[in-house]
Amino acid sequence: MAVLISVEGLSRPAMRASDVRARGERMLQAMRLGDRELSILLCDDATIHALNRDYRHKDKPTDVLAFAMMEGEQSGHAPGVLGDVVISLDTAARQAREHARSLEAEVTTLLAHGVLHLLGLDHRDRTEERRMTARTDLLRAAAKPRRKGSRDRSGSP
Repeated sequence: MAVLISVEGLSRPAMRASDVRARGERMLQAMRLGDRELSILLCDDATIHALNRDYRHKDKPTDVLAFAMMEGEQSGHAPGVLGDVVISLDTAARQAREHARSLEAEVTTLLAHGVLHLLGLDHRDRTEERRMTARTDLLRAAAKPRRKGSRDRSGSP
């Protein structure tokens, strides 16, 4: 399993890349996708704004973007590669303050959300939204660091 982390536009990230990598690895294990590759970009609002504008034609920053490699024109070109999740730590920090939770919790939520988009899940209507929220919650739980001596009790999302 390979979870690759890149950092762009941040002089000093507010969260350690190794922590995000470990959370991504635990999410993939929980979904039995440990043999897949996932790339994660931690960036600032300017970087995600440019990506959102260029690829989604939305001229504003956002919290998370997902670029799937298993669907569309890219499918089949890189077997085993899930795709890329891009997270703005600037936006994540603002949202964490608004929701009165830690940056780690917010980034974990955004990572889970992005990974689910890579797998084809969406939230266009209430049914899809409920399904995605439930699976996001399962991935968030699976991503938590385990205490020494504890057994993994998480189910597959």
